[in-house]
Amino acid sequence: MSGPRARTLALAGLVGPTLFTALVILQGLLQPDYSHVAMPISALAAWPAGWIQVLNFHIAGAMIIAFAYALNLGVAPSGQGVLGSGLLAAGGLGIVLAGIFSWKMVDGVPTEPPSHVVGAVLAFAATGLGLVVFSQRMKADSRWRDLAGYTLVTGAAVLVLFVTVGFFAIDVGTPLHGWAGLLQRILCAVWFTCLVVLAVRLRAMRS
Repeated sequence: MSGPRARTLALAGLVGPTLFTALVILQGLLQPDYSHVAMPISALAAWPAGWIQVLNFHIAGAMIIAFAYALNLGVAPSGQGVLGSGLLAAGGLGIVLAGIFSWKMVDGVPTEPPSHVVGAVLAFAATGLGLVVFSQRMKADSRWRDLAGYTLVTGAAVLVLFVTVGFFAIDVGTPLHGWAGLLQRILCAVWFTCLVVLAVRLRAMRS
């Protein structure tokens, strides 16, 4: 059940998405030849100031793992056990892996290493599935029931947008390639907004 520890860790659900977004915007200003519309967030790591994005991945991943634990503490147990929160934590681990296996500049071209794909797939797929599964646990807790539907829809939207970006935008020659960055940012906005909403609820709870 929720308590001081859960409410404290809930700050990670507020700070993580906000800091991640701010640092992405900052890097866009530092690297004017980078396109927020055409290029995925991960490509920022390929530029000279790319260490900022690598650090950004590590911090955001750790924050999301902490917030997943906070949600596990703050929502009453159900038949799904810790599966939903475990998947959300796995999404945070995927972000950390994305930082470890970051994009590199190869012959002047930002390039995604194959190992980075593993982190990206884990981050988005585990998050989408985690939100869907965790929404069912929320339904069984009267304090969270009103947000269960929103969480379910968010999880489904993350999965749909992930498939859209992965199959129709990231690779050169795909129909939405020129909009890969914008589509990924929409995905992150949907994801991060949900985290903030859940974090605000958890922070407000007293029992």
